Formats: sequence, C-alpha cells, structure tokens
Amino acid sequence: MKGADSERTDAGFKVRTPVDEARRELRAALEERLDADESPPTGLETVDVASADGRVLAAPVESARNVPHYRRAAMDGYAVRAEDTFGASDRSPERLRVAGSAEDDVSVPPGAAARVHTGSALPEGTNAVVMIERVEELGDGVEVEDAVAEGENVAPIGEDVAEGQHLYDAGHRLRPSDLGLLRSAGYGRVDVAKRPTVGVIPTGEELVDADPGPGEVVETNGLTVSRLAERWGGRATYRDVVTDDSESLRVAIQRDLTKDVVVTTGGSSVGERDLLPEVIDDLGEVLVHGVGLKPGHPVCLGIVEETPVLALPGYPVACIVNAVQFLRPTLRWLEGTTPDPHPTTPAVLDRKIPSEPGTRTFARVRLEERDGEEGPDYRAIPTRASGSGVLSSVALADGWVVVDDDREGVPEGETVAVQDWEVNP
Repeated sequence: MKGADSERTDAGFKVRTPVDEARRELRAALEERLDADESPPTGLETVDVASADGRVLAAPVESARNVPHYRRAAMDGYAVRAEDTFGASDRSPERLRVAGSAEDDVSVPPGAAARVHTGSALPEGTNAVVMIERVEELGDGVEVEDAVAEGENVAPIGEDVAEGQHLYDAGHRLRPSDLGLLRSAGYGRVDVAKRPTVGVIPTGEELVDADPGPGEVVETNGLTVSRLAERWGGRATYRDVVTDDSESLRVAIQRDLTKDVVVTTGGSSVGERDLLPEVIDDLGEVLVHGVGLKPGHPVCLGIVEETPVLALPGYPVACIVNAVQFLRPTLRWLEGTTPDPHPTTPAVLDRKIPSEPGTRTFARVRLEERDGEEGPDYRAIPTRASGSGVLSSVALADGWVVVDDDREGVPEGETVAVQDWEVNP
C-alpha cells in the first residue's frame, strides 16, 4: 500500500471499508499469532485466586475436592439416629439423652443426640438433624417432637461440588462468585491469560497537559484510551505526547513494538499533518485507512512486525468510537476470547436519527424514564451536540444507538437498543 496516502491526501476518502470488514482484516493479520501453539496468545501466568477477578482462565478447571468434604448439618438443632425418632410427634415426643455437641467431637450412641449448628460436622453415629424448633430441651436430655428420615437436614459430601467435577472451560472470564467457588474447590492459585500490553501514544503538536493557550488543546484521548484499555483487561502504558514529525512518530511506534498492541491518537486522516498512515506503511503495512463509521471514519489499522498498530482519530468522540470498535476486540482476541455484546436498554426514540447508507452511525443519546401503561419505560433523546469533537456529547450521554450500514436513519418513535458501551465486559 506504499504511496497510497499521497493520493488520499489529494482526493480524500473516496472508499471507506465497512466496519465488519475492517475488523476481519485486522483479525486476519493476527491469525498466525492467534493460531499459534501457545494458548492464550499472550501466554499465561499463575495468580492468587483472590486477585483473579476479571481474568481469563488459560486452562479448564476441575474441582480438586468435594464441597462439602464432610457431612454437615444444614440446620441448627440436634444430630440423631433417624430411627430413634420414628413415631415422634407433638403429642408423643421421643426423649433422647444429650451426649454433647458437635464441637466436642463426640460419638453418639443409640438413644442419644448431639447439639449441632448449621455447618457443623455430623457427629459419628448420627445420620439426621432435628431442627431446633422441633426439640424441647429438658436438663440433660431433649424431647424430639418430629420424626426425621435418614439424611434429613444434612448436606452430604460433595452436595455442592464433587471432586473432579468440571467447573470452567479455558477462556472463561472469572467473576467474584467464581473466585469463591474456586477457593472452596481447593484452588489458592489459578492459571490465567496474561493481560495484553498496550502502548498508548497521543500525537499532535497542539496538545498540552493543562492550561491551554490559543491554538492549544488539553490532551484527553490518550488518557481515555489508556483507561479503556485497562478496563478491557489490558495493561496500558500512557506515553507523553509526540509531535507531528515523521521521525518522532517512527521512533515512538518502534519503542512500543514490544507491546501486544500499539495505539496512537490523532494524525490519522489525510491532511498535511496526518503523518501516521505513511509512517505505519513505511514500517510495516496499512491494512485499512478510512472506515465506514460515523463519527470517526479516518481511522488507520496496520500491522508492524506482527504487532497491530491502531491509529485512532484525534477528535475525542471519534477516538472513543474507534477504540470500542477495534481496540476492544483486539484485546479480547489476544487473551483468547471474543467480545461480549454490550448491555442494552430498549427505549423509544424521541427524535429522528439521520444516517448515510453505507455508514454505521453511533448516535449518542440520553435515557429518560417515563411512566408507561405497564410500568416505567424509557425514551432515548439524541444529544443536541453531535459533533465528533464534542466530548461532552458522549461523556454526559447514557449510551449510543447504533444505526446499521444499510439504513438511512431511524425515525422518531421507533424502539431502539441503547448500548451502554462503557460497562465492562
């Protein structure tokens, strides 16, 4: 694709690659790495279960022990031999001698009972538990007012999980409840995919850290993208701003080729200072330059020394849209998973959303709850400020409505799915 960018500088984006096709090309460029014998592609590491929330399992997991690993009382009460209670009732209770409590590690002979609490190990010689509500305590004995069957109010060995039982497949993303199950099943540490590393390089000679003067802009894209990368499971290195100079950009990209992904922000279009597509093409290969989405069509996707390089647009909203569409799936592929769908809220569109056929539009909306005939429902209200440079239009929105490539807008009154793209997964 060498030399193609000079033509685009003159002509602009006459052809824009559809979003899905652009994603396929990006994944295809990573295919050799994704199909390598080492799985997951980033490699694996062993971590404490307590710190594994959100991590992806690198191998299947089977329970290392029975849970529970002993017969335990499922109720507070008295452990008994079930046959000693047969015939017991309110009118004709069975009197049993108290042999002690489960904490005393007693052996209970026929005609006796032992005090137990929920979770206590069932004393030797017993096979059932009478609930405390059905027992009257009398000195050194108890009167049982309810007959129980063998195993009643007792959790048997392996009731929760059996030793050797399959728990999770490789590629499962761990949740807090999973951590509890892993620990109870005998795991203190677990093998997980290494978090993909991401070099985030903001570019632009107009960018400053704070207190901008005329013609200067506070750098926000690199900050936002690096935090999104962390939220999506990556380990981001947020670099200092690099000026619009071919050699400086080249050095910055080469420095981060040790990362799993390189992301730049700004300088991805076809203007005189948009140098990144040319630099990427010179170092490796530009896969796609110009994608059919709005806002943010001037994105550039490339590959350099087997490392994906994503050059995201400089306008903040366009940058975020492209990060969600391309960085998020790349991080998922590299950890051996695929992107989960975003959670959505159905809502009735308050105003028409315009869109061009062949362009996937991401329209920011606010959600307003209203009383409906069958309970509360939602209205989706498009933000008035819709430009790709208006960061507040996405930061103060509740999500966005995706208008597919084959539609020419969405009419007022249609029920739409509002994507909450900022919620992890």
